[in-house]
Amino acid sequence: MKNNKHFRYTLQRTMIIYFLLVGFASLLVGVEFILDTHSSRFENELLANCEQYNNGNIDSDEFLAPVDKLRSKAVLMIGIILLVMIIVLTMFVKNITEPLQHMIEVSREISKGDLNHSIRIEAENELAQLGGVINEMASNLQEILLLARQMCRSGERFVSNAEILIGDGDIDGSKALELKAEVRKLHSEIAMMQEVIEYFNIYTVEHS
Repeated sequence: MKNNKHFRYTLQRTMIIYFLLVGFASLLVGVEFILDTHSSRFENELLANCEQYNNGNIDSDEFLAPVDKLRSKAVLMIGIILLVMIIVLTMFVKNITEPLQHMIEVSREISKGDLNHSIRIEAENELAQLGGVINEMASNLQEILLLARQMCRSGERFVSNAEILIGDGDIDGSKALELKAEVRKLHSEIAMMQEVIEYFNIYTVEHS
C-alpha cells in the first residue's frame, strides 16, 4: 500500500496549477494589450494618420487602421483566454468532477446494501486515497456481515440441537458433551463479533 504522504496535497496542487494557467494567460493578454496601447509606435502611427486625414490624404478607414488592428489583436487575445479556459475546464472535469461522480454513484450503491461495487480511480491524489478508504470500508462491512451470518447459523443450530436434547428429557454424557461443544463454538464466534464491534466507535447515548 502506498504511503499516505504520497497523496498529500496533490489535488490541492492540481487546483492551484489550473488557476495559475488561467491567471497566467489572462496576465499575458493584459500586459500585451497595455503595451500595445501605450507604445510610442501606436501613438505615432495614430497621430500621423490623424494629420493625413485632416489634410485629406487618407479616408476614415485608413485613419482607423491602427485601431482596427488593435481590436483584431484584442479579439485574438480573448480567443486565447477562452481556449485556455476550455482546456483547464476539460482537465478539471476529467481529473476531478468525473472521479467525484464515480465515487458518489458507487457510495450510493454501497449505502443501498450492494457491497460488490468498488471505486476505481486511476490517479495518485486525495480522491484516489478517499476511494481506497471507501473500498476498505466496504470490505470490512463484508467481513462483518459474513461473521454475523456465520454466528446466526451457529446460534440457530445450537438452539435447534438444544431443543432436541431438552425435548428428549434425557441428556446423557455424550449429549452433554455435544451441547457443551456447541456452546463453546457459539461463545467463540460471539467473542469474535464482540472484538469487531469494539473496533468501531459506535455512537452511544450515556444514561444518567
